[in-house]
Amino acid sequence: MDSFVAPERCITCSDEGLPMRVVALPGNDGIAICRDEAGADQEVAVDLIEAITVGDEILVHAGVAIAMACTPDYGDRHERTTA
Repeated sequence: MDSFVAPERCITCSDEGLPMRVVALPGNDGIAICRDEAGADQEVAVDLIEAITVGDEILVHAGVAIAMACTPDYGDRHERTTA
């Protein structure tokens, strides 16, 4: 069975999903503090992602987490939780 691969660009507006790392989950309100590759932190809505944890790498579009990221240097969530 083929694995689902999240698109790199939004199919509606062509913006990219930017990889960010979850650095804090301050409450139970569906908001996480995430850090981009440049080291800048921002609030991101994470309601669409199940079981998100600090350290997860996600793809963010317009301030909303749209998928778990899979990068060569970080691996995917399945590999990290079963290794």
